Amino acid sequence: MRSTAIRRTAVAATAVSLALLATACGGGSDSGSSDKGADAKGKESAAAAPAAKALSAAELEKAALAQGDVKGHKISKAAAKDTISVDDIKVEKKVCAPLADALMGAQVGEPGAFTKRTVVSEPKKGDLAKQDSGDVEEAFKAAFDITTTQLALGSYDGKGAQESVASLRTAATECAGGFEFTAAGEKQKVTKITEEQVKGGEEAVAWTVQLEQGGEKAELKLVAMRQGASFASFSSMNMAMLAGEVEDFELPTAVVEAQAAKLA
Repeated sequence: MRSTAIRRTAVAATAVSLALLATACGGGSDSGSSDKGADAKGKESAAAAPAAKALSAAELEKAALAQGDVKGHKISKAAAKDTISVDDIKVEKKVCAPLADALMGAQVGEPGAFTKRTVVSEPKKGDLAKQDSGDVEEAFKAAFDITTTQLALGSYDGKGAQESVASLRTAATECAGGFEFTAAGEKQKVTKITEEQVKGGEEAVAWTVQLEQGGEKAELKLVAMRQGASFASFSSMNMAMLAGEVEDFELPTAVVEAQAAKLA
């Protein structure tokens, strides 16, 4: 299967052409009660936290990650041709829209300033050694064990950043039964969302999002993080996993921590 939505995030990371699984959002949580607790916590956060000062467009560009900010990663400003606009994402259930938007690397809510980065992990030393070995299978797996993260960063007036985090928590709960949406003209589907543990900024939450189409499955990682009046989403995929070479990959914690530190 090929997906324009997913392929756009991959192009900026590698020149290798792959058949990528279609992207989607929604799905069920492993624990409804824990999701409700997280949802309530997010709403309380949005209501209780004082409004921070939003960054200007120029200030946000300076605060966004740049090459050299994260060891072992290549960072570049996302090219327009490799991104999907929030206007190109159509969701049947309005409450699910924030998750769909964040998963596709689009803005969440209405930031006063917004920018995007593409962050690509470099092969680890051990993987480089495997690439040079005579084992073709191991060399292939090592070459594609690369995680691409679409970082969408916005700064908001009032409590927009807090509300963005809360809207994602709410979406993860209210859309637990799964839903479909259209991104760049392609229908998408997600079958499961599992909450993960993550730290970063003043508040952060993460999920593993399971995708399915035509009987095939894949997973993306999604992290939402707030620091002051700024909100960032990190939508990550692993090339080796999409190719069926690995079963799982890690959250982009180093990227999240670096972005939070630069915003602090």
